Amino acid sequence: MEKGSAVEGARSPMQMQMKMEDELEGNSSTLRTAETLLRLLPVGLCVSALVLMLKNSQQNQYGSVDYTDLGAFRYLVHANGICAGYSLFSAVIAAMPRPSTMPRAWTFFLLDQVLTYIILAAGAVSTEVLYLAENGDSATTWSAACKSFGGFCHKGTASIGITFVAVFCYVLLSLISSYKLFSKYDAPACRPTAAIEVAAFPG
Repeated sequence: MEKGSAVEGARSPMQMQMKMEDELEGNSSTLRTAETLLRLLPVGLCVSALVLMLKNSQQNQYGSVDYTDLGAFRYLVHANGICAGYSLFSAVIAAMPRPSTMPRAWTFFLLDQVLTYIILAAGAVSTEVLYLAENGDSATTWSAACKSFGGFCHKGTASIGITFVAVFCYVLLSLISSYKLFSKYDAPACRPTAAIEVAAFPG
């Protein structure tokens, strides 16, 4: 009886450790799946915003207007294209069941931050231009163009709105990548600066 109890006592910690490892693998797999889906979501959003803006043009008795006439809208198209490509590439990398390494974690963290600011800047600048088109600016004699080109402004509003949904996804991705980085790895250690000796000269 004592021998059997000792064997069961030895097995119990091993079984608990194996169970914990299985749970960690399951949680890691769930997190990887969620991150992959979250990285794929901006692909559809950015492509939708890009296509909508590419087709944004209007011609009537007042004249014609196209998205290429506005630098902010051109930047929005380029930013959405870059973000769509990065989202697809990063989703493929994130879906691969590879062990996380510090270079990989730092790469995801930095690129997520950069792409977040790129798409945020595109949405913000385009919103400002659209506001001027809706309301005009008497100080610069900029008339409200949306009264004459309503369809153009409606498509621009839809494209910008979709872009800001993609911005929200990138904010979440930035939080996830920063959590995965700083929860596993420490920040780079700073080397102590050597004290500077100042020579004293006699007065």
